[in-house]
Amino acid sequence: MQIVSYLAVENSDSNRHTGMTEYVILVNEKDVPTGEMEKLEAHQKGLLHRAFSSFIFDSRNRLLLQRRALIKYHSSGLWTNTCCSHPRPGEDTLSAARRRLKEEMGIDVNLVKKFEFIYKAGLDNNLTEYEYDHVFVGYCDEAPRPDPDEVSEFKWMELDQVKEEIRLFPGQFTEWFKIAIGRF
Repeated sequence: MQIVSYLAVENSDSNRHTGMTEYVILVNEKDVPTGEMEKLEAHQKGLLHRAFSSFIFDSRNRLLLQRRALIKYHSSGLWTNTCCSHPRPGEDTLSAARRRLKEEMGIDVNLVKKFEFIYKAGLDNNLTEYEYDHVFVGYCDEAPRPDPDEVSEFKWMELDQVKEEIRLFPGQFTEWFKIAIGRF
């Protein structure tokens, strides 16, 4: 597995308080679990943990993008893939991807694993995103119903348009999205 490393300056240090502590699954470079840790602490310590990214396409083969809510503690206001998050300890990654897709975008579809990769990105608020990212694909023509605490806006775009926008305006997109979209 090739590790892709980036130094990304993220645009927010605000922290979202949900009242519920979230934990991530720490893994090694083969995606074997090595422990669990509170999500913020894992990002503060820059420890490798499991994540997923879902890409939803419509029948015209357009990709559903979301713009992350401004209250997100990192990458706020940036455009990214349809949904991304972390499985909970003890939760299957595919099940977690379906759960979060429904929670964030109001979409419930079957997902298929496409590929996986490791990336590392430094954040400007002394956090490090170091993730073993599982990428899933699904198809849907229904209108999304995004959670405004997660998503500020969304749009459907042709892949060629997305790649051109990233080329012209890379600072408007999340680091993991810029890596993953190159595999489509």
